Amino acid sequence: MLLEAVIFLLLVSTSKSSTDTDCPSLIEADNLSQTQLIERLTHGCRYDRLERPVTYKESNGARLPIDVYVRAYIYFMQNLEAHDLQFKIHVLLQLRFLDPRLTFRKVAPKRRQPILGEKQLRDTLWMPHIFLANERDSSLLGTNEKDILTSISPDGTVIISSRIKATLYCWMNLQKFPFDEQQCGTILESWMYNTSELVLHWEQKRPITIDPALHLTEYMLHGAWSNETVVNADLNDLRHGAFAGNYSSLSFTVHLTREVGFYVMDYFLPSMLIVAISWVSFWLQADQAPPRIMLGTSTMLTFITLASAQGKTLPKVSYIKVSEVWFLGCTLFIFGSLIEFAFVNTIWRRKRSVDVKKMSSKHILKSTISPRSSRRKAVRSHSLCGPPVASGGLNNDPPPFNNYLTVHNIPIHTIHENENETGDNVSKVTSFSGTTTNTADSMPFSKHDLMNMEAGATPNNNGWTTLTPQEISMWIDRKARLLFPLAFLVFNMFFWTFVYVV
Repeated sequence: MLLEAVIFLLLVSTSKSSTDTDCPSLIEADNLSQTQLIERLTHGCRYDRLERPVTYKESNGARLPIDVYVRAYIYFMQNLEAHDLQFKIHVLLQLRFLDPRLTFRKVAPKRRQPILGEKQLRDTLWMPHIFLANERDSSLLGTNEKDILTSISPDGTVIISSRIKATLYCWMNLQKFPFDEQQCGTILESWMYNTSELVLHWEQKRPITIDPALHLTEYMLHGAWSNETVVNADLNDLRHGAFAGNYSSLSFTVHLTREVGFYVMDYFLPSMLIVAISWVSFWLQADQAPPRIMLGTSTMLTFITLASAQGKTLPKVSYIKVSEVWFLGCTLFIFGSLIEFAFVNTIWRRKRSVDVKKMSSKHILKSTISPRSSRRKAVRSHSLCGPPVASGGLNNDPPPFNNYLTVHNIPIHTIHENENETGDNVSKVTSFSGTTTNTADSMPFSKHDLMNMEAGATPNNNGWTTLTPQEISMWIDRKARLLFPLAFLVFNMFFWTFVYVV
C-alpha cells in the first residue's frame, strides 16, 4: 500500500509539471518580446483560432454576436468597362474587432504600444470570413507578407488592414449613354457566421475615404456613400454555403458621371456635319443625278461607319439608348435627302405641265402628286414658262399651250409672288428674272395680258396656274433648303432637352 501511494504522488507531480510545461505562464510578461508574448497568448491552452471571440450578456448570460467594424480607403479605380459591365478597384480594407482572449493589459501593464505584425501574425488569430458578393475576381496586392498589417492593442482590439485588388460587376443603366450616370457598388458579406454570431458595421467616422489624387479619364467621381443591410439566405441561395439564415452585409457605392467631351468631338459634331453635307444636293439641279446620288450615298455610308464604330464599345442590351436615337434621327435626315432627290428627279422627267389652283405649298404638292390636265381651252391660266404666242398677236384668247417640253430648251424664270386674298378676289404681282429673250415665246403672258397688267387690270383667268415639271422641281428644292435645316434644328432642341432636363 505504501508503494502504491508513492507511485500515485509521483504521477500527480509529473502531470502537473507537464501541464505547466504545455501551457506557458504569462508571469512577468513585460519582460517578454512581442513574439514570445503572442506565442503565449495564442497558445492552444488559452486560444482556439477556429472559435470566434465570445462575450456574454451581463443580465442573462446569453452569447452576444461579435461586432466587426469596417473602413475602406479607395486609392485607385479604373474606368467602367461598359461592354463587360464591370470595373476594377484598388482599396485598403480595414477590419476591427475585440478579442478578449488577446488582452495583455493586466499581464503586461508596462506595455502600452500595440503589437504589430504581418501575415504570419494574422494566421495565428481568428479572422472574420468576409467576401465580396459582386466580385468577378479579387486578390491581394503585392506579396502576401508586406500588404497585410496586423495590430493587437493592449485591450484586445485587433485591426487587420489589407490592400485588395478586385474586379467587380456593375449593372450599368445605359439608356442615356453617353450622358449617363452610374452608381457602382462594392458589397461585403459575412460568409460563415449569420447575424446571431457576427454583425458587420461601418466605422462611425469616415467609413469611406477616397484618395484626393484619384482621377478618372472618362468619368467624374462625385462621391461615395455606405449602407448596412441584412441578407436573407435560404436553401436556394448557395452564396453562403447553403446555410440558411440572415447574414450581415455592408456596401459602399460610388457615383460616377460620364465625361461627354470625347463623344461630342468624335461622334456628335461629325454626325452634324455629315447631315449638313447631305443638304448640298438641294443646290444641285434635279437632272444632275450622278453628283446627287454620289453625295447622298457617300454621306449615308460614312454615317453608318461612324455609328457602328461607336456601337462596338457597348453591350447588346434590349432597351434603346439615347445615342441610338441620335444616330437613327440623323440617318432619317440623310435618307430623307435621298428620297427628296428621287422625288424631284421623277417630277423633272415628266412631259406634261401641271395646273395649280393657288401658288401655295399645299396646292402645288397636291397637284404635283396627282397632276391634272388643263381646265379649259377657252379659259386657260397664264403660264410661268411661256407658251408660244404669235408675233404681234393682240387677240383676247391666249394661244394654245404646248405640253411637249424638252429639258434643254426651257427658259428658266425665278418667280416671286405676293398673294393677298380677300374673299374670292385674288391679286397677283409676278416678277421675272434669269434667262429671258426678246421673243414672245419666252413670255409667260400674252401681249394682251401684259398690256392689261400695265394698265392695272388683272389677267383674264379663273385662278389656275400652269407650272412646268422643271419649275416644280426647282420649287421643291428651294423649300427643302429651308425645311430640312429647320427640322434638324427642332430635332436637336428636343434631343438635348431630353438629355439635360428629363
